[in-house]
Amino acid sequence: MKTPDDDSASRIGRRAQRMKEARERSGPSPLRGFGTFGMIGWSVAVPTVGGALLGLWLDRVAPQAFSWTLALLLGGVVLGGLIAWGWIEKEGGGDD
Repeated sequence: MKTPDDDSASRIGRRAQRMKEARERSGPSPLRGFGTFGMIGWSVAVPTVGGALLGLWLDRVAPQAFSWTLALLLGGVVLGGLIAWGWIEKEGGGDD
């Protein structure tokens, strides 16, 4: 004789199996592309702005013949580019 618990357990088991299969066969999602695009943008923007702010502070505290702001701004862009490159490689952009 079947009990209500048996029926509930089998429904939960079928639902879990469907969820597992959906996770395994998931294709590329357009929203994932937007998320990656945003992550790459932040990966470049944060080091760039951070470098500029640090440069402004250093220009006031330790003035030099060169501009700390420009030097660290460019350094932030380079660092951000390297971080973004790493994200693209991680997300599968280097499958060639």
